[in-house]
Amino acid sequence: MYILIVAIFVLSIVVFTEFRLEARSEFTIWRSILMAIRYSATPFIIAHIIFTLIKKQRLFVYIPAAVLTLIDFVSIFTGIVFSISRDNVFTRGPLGLLPYIVTGLYCVFLVYLLIKRSNKQTTEMIPILFLSLSFVTGLVLPFVFGKEYAQIFCTTIAIALFVYYVFSILQMSKKDPLTGLLNRQAYYADVSGDPKEITALISLDMNGLKEINDTRGHAAGDEALSTLAICFIRAARNKQAVYRVGGDEFIIVCRQTSVDETMRLVERIHKYVAETEYSCSIGYSFSGEGKKPVDELLKESDEMMYEEKSRHYQSEEKDRVPEA
Repeated sequence: MYILIVAIFVLSIVVFTEFRLEARSEFTIWRSILMAIRYSATPFIIAHIIFTLIKKQRLFVYIPAAVLTLIDFVSIFTGIVFSISRDNVFTRGPLGLLPYIVTGLYCVFLVYLLIKRSNKQTTEMIPILFLSLSFVTGLVLPFVFGKEYAQIFCTTIAIALFVYYVFSILQMSKKDPLTGLLNRQAYYADVSGDPKEITALISLDMNGLKEINDTRGHAAGDEALSTLAICFIRAARNKQAVYRVGGDEFIIVCRQTSVDETMRLVERIHKYVAETEYSCSIGYSFSGEGKKPVDELLKESDEMMYEEKSRHYQSEEKDRVPEA
């Protein structure tokens, strides 16, 4: 966050200085350099946000921004992206839209990551929507209002990032730090508020976590839990909140969700988990019009889940028995 604050502050100074040099024809080369920096900075800022979100931090996210930066600075001499005449007149080159395209692709990828890692609840989606609108205005409005909007964009993106950062801080008390799912405290708070809307509940428990911890280490166990959490988030839809309530225990609370929709959710979970090297046991229960107490729903879904887990381990034991 500190890096982002400094980057946006420097970008604001660059934009302000560049615009002031527009009336000084003797500084055309400096204006060209500042313009190259301006075109290159925003993709790097968004790439840095993506870099912090990707669990396995990979530097490849910076490659498109680095390539664009190289092209922008080459344009100072070739005019391939932009050029500034001796009279200080700006002209867009053959690749003049490239900085906007690269930035747009970064924005789409960032919003995709934020949505993918969210619990798809309204309280999370609104800040993401606000951040998305900030990016869209920065890409579109310069063509509507002209170059002056570039100065406003710096302030807009700064405010948007600050709002999302504050939102993230407020959410920390509700999130499990390992998986990013809602935690046990959030579960109790959410099911106590308007429980009549809860129409189904799904219990999930990872199979074989202890064996992974014992044979491959706790880091491997954490990776397994995080992988399953991503599967559950991918499977969940609107009004289907995912919680981690214990070491390898998860719950999905479905509000105003039909039986068919709940069963499709279970099918998606099986599908996504099957794509990994891990497995989990699943149980579910229904409350047609929200008349069943949450505790009763949880008891029913847990019983089904433990029965499936028992069958899973019995099957494993049979597989281990050598043939006569």
